[in-house]
Amino acid sequence: MALIGKIRKNSWILIIMVGIGLGGFILMDMTSSSNLGGGIAGQTTLGEVDGIKLDRQRFERAYNLVYANSGGNIYNQRAQLWNYFLEEALVKDEADNLGLSVSNTELASLEFGPNYSPVIMARFQNPQAPGQMDVNQLNQIKQLIDQGDLTNAINTGQLNPEFPAYWKYQREEIVKSRLQTKLNNMVSKAMYTPTWMAEMGFAEENHPVNFVYVKVPFDEIDNASVDLSDADYSAFLKENEAQYKIDEETRIVDYVAFDVSPTAADSAKLRKEIADFIPDFEKSTNDSSFVLTKQGLIDPRFVDESALSDLIKTAVFENMEVGQVYGPYMDAGAYRAVKLREKAIMPDSADSRHILISATTPESFNTAERTIDSLKLLLETRAESFDSLALKFSQDPGSSSNGGLYENTTPSQFVPEYDAVLFRTGQLNRLYKVKTSYGWHLIEVLKRSASTSTRVKVAYIQAPIEPSKDTQDDLFQKASQFIGSNQSLDAMREAAQAEGLTLESSVPLKANDFLVGNLGATEDARQIVKWAYTASAGKVSPAVYSFQDQVGYYDNKYVVVGLASVQKAGLPSVASMKSEIEQLVMNQKKGEQLASKMSGKDLTALASEFDTKVDSITGAKFSQSFLTGLGNEPKVIATAFNLAQDVVSEPIIGETGVYLVKTTLKPALSAPNNLPQIRQTMSSRARSQVASRLVQGMVKQAEIDDFRAKFY
Repeated sequence: MALIGKIRKNSWILIIMVGIGLGGFILMDMTSSSNLGGGIAGQTTLGEVDGIKLDRQRFERAYNLVYANSGGNIYNQRAQLWNYFLEEALVKDEADNLGLSVSNTELASLEFGPNYSPVIMARFQNPQAPGQMDVNQLNQIKQLIDQGDLTNAINTGQLNPEFPAYWKYQREEIVKSRLQTKLNNMVSKAMYTPTWMAEMGFAEENHPVNFVYVKVPFDEIDNASVDLSDADYSAFLKENEAQYKIDEETRIVDYVAFDVSPTAADSAKLRKEIADFIPDFEKSTNDSSFVLTKQGLIDPRFVDESALSDLIKTAVFENMEVGQVYGPYMDAGAYRAVKLREKAIMPDSADSRHILISATTPESFNTAERTIDSLKLLLETRAESFDSLALKFSQDPGSSSNGGLYENTTPSQFVPEYDAVLFRTGQLNRLYKVKTSYGWHLIEVLKRSASTSTRVKVAYIQAPIEPSKDTQDDLFQKASQFIGSNQSLDAMREAAQAEGLTLESSVPLKANDFLVGNLGATEDARQIVKWAYTASAGKVSPAVYSFQDQVGYYDNKYVVVGLASVQKAGLPSVASMKSEIEQLVMNQKKGEQLASKMSGKDLTALASEFDTKVDSITGAKFSQSFLTGLGNEPKVIATAFNLAQDVVSEPIIGETGVYLVKTTLKPALSAPNNLPQIRQTMSSRARSQVASRLVQGMVKQAEIDDFRAKFY
């Protein structure tokens, strides 16, 4: 019972339990076979990494704990969790092979100090002192765990049943993070810059050259005069294999989208609905309840004209009495009606000071009120000054250090309760005790501006202008008929052109992708990808895929899909890449033609022949990838450094044209006098990249079998 008593006194612990799985406690590194029973006979396998099985049951349990009720896109969340599973398996396997581990003593230090894990440091910040650990909170958690009576606390409903699992998973995350740090440190300490590399680095930074060049752009040759064959495309792909080779099979789909828009009849019906509600809206004495049933809203603030739409500001401020309703009118894609609830003339600004005692629970509100009462008494008896009490007691970080002072506050800048005292009900130089969602305040109104303006409170009802169910059904039927009449991709393309429909193509889709073109990341988009991996090229899906408006949740798009191409892993086919690389291949062919005309020419004569000029570069360094005037032309820069002085190069086919280069100044390289410093700088630069690249490299080099597409 002692444990239960402690929990009752520390309600924040209950908040942690309830919050398991929400954003503040997203645990990307929490699951291991020791935790979740991986490898149980008969379970399905989600994938393998270097022979290590990744169990689907473990994955599902981790997903439910991490993302339950957290919102967000489930496919993106699964992808993130999958990446964690890969990293976890590889890190722990490599650590086992190297004999690395985390002892119980080390784990305790990482959890509860003094050597806090980055995981703990990210999650247990002190809200009253940003950048510092909430040591008190961690100590209370440690005390609860050390009591060893968690089962009793769970059975009596004081702790969430997931708390033991949550903390155990977090320990796994801490262990994985620590093992990864140890691996990074081992690799970093093993990195060394040999003398030859340090000398090369010195040369790249300290051996500038001057050169002149002539550029003949590819545009000198008209596209129509260049004939491209499949052999040209194939040769280009092979020459650039590292850039275009794909590690995973992909598929491209073509699709036609039937957009669902509200009809004139839909719009008229919605307008009438709002018009029919107006009499009851004017009679309503409970506007909050009324607008909730009509998709409306109440603005709790007093606002000036700038806060209202131009469509209604004149009506509200000049033509309406309190209680009247204006509408229907169309605004922001909806029919609306606005009700004038209150109107007041108030100062344009005011000064005040306050003391805030924060509160979040009924008990803490009671405690805060007692504190405010005591402070009010001290001020009324002049036992203490406002400044000193605000500095000592106020929990408002925006004003406590300034004696609680806020100057030139405008109406509606603060919460409504504070705002009401400051601009309407409070008298100058009087103390007011006010309760808000933040806690209890002690407020003193110091000054109000002489200038005033009229402000209003309003409420709205509205009906978003959306397609009716009948309109959606009509478009669905049209899309279904389109499929029935066009069951091959060729027929679908021809029909789309004949009917004026837009045919779009996706990017190459991988088996686990969930985003298709501009259709969004939805369940139907995922179903399109899954269908594409069961179909053959040229087929049209028999299903009509529905996509919802993400605000109104009605069907706003019906999509018909055909499979355009299948690209196996390896170098892509010419057919699948033709449109993407056509201009690059064209430039290559143009470059070859220009190079044959430019070979052996003098730079000045060449510039005259092509009506261009001889440009110059001064002080170019080999380490520079971009030079002003030249742009990004790595082949040109490399050639200039490899040429002997005053020698003209052979034609260079660059990124934007064909070049001739002559190096005009290439001084001898001086011997480095700070080689140790250069070596240290280069080593530090390389070591700084280990943390971000080591595990990524391990994943890239691993043999991975991914079966997710069978399940999701």
